[in-house]
Amino acid sequence: MIPEYFVFLGIALNLTSYIIYIASISKDHAKPNLVSWFIWMLAPFIAVFFQLEAGAGLSVFPVFMAGFGPLLIIVAASLIKKAFWKLNTFDIFCGVLALLSLVIYIFTHNLAVSIFFAILADALAFIPTMVKSWTFPETESHYAYSFSIISNTIGLLIIKNWSFTIYSFSIYLIIANVIMTLILFRSKFSRS
Repeated sequence: MIPEYFVFLGIALNLTSYIIYIASISKDHAKPNLVSWFIWMLAPFIAVFFQLEAGAGLSVFPVFMAGFGPLLIIVAASLIKKAFWKLNTFDIFCGVLALLSLVIYIFTHNLAVSIFFAILADALAFIPTMVKSWTFPETESHYAYSFSIISNTIGLLIIKNWSFTIYSFSIYLIIANVIMTLILFRSKFSRS
């Protein structure tokens, strides 16, 4: 276990990555998928509430940042003309399933089951952006995803009370962001 104040390094990394992503949006490079980013904002905010209820301390900050950053991206993309990725039926289908998972998550009275549905909702939101990134990698910036790996790893390393409800969302975020980063770097290496 590392000292809790290391969480602030993770927060700084997350904020930096979101600023880079917003700059990429303003340069007409990144085109965020509204379905993904909306769920990515909502699910972590709800997860933070349940993690705090379970007794999490500063280790909850990376999960909070996982929701706060998407909020910043949604606001920035709303202010920039042509910033959003055009949604299709598959995106909306994933979004509806994610929202349904969030509803189950909120009304389940078992913290472990609630966290499972939060993870499911977030994963369903990840699918449209992963599909878009596989086909059109130039519409994404890897920084938000790769920095999230580091931030959530720091969050795990400061946990004092290892229970599923406290560590599970961070582990999921690490795995999902590793996959997303690999998708984005795959395209860079295949062009070389």
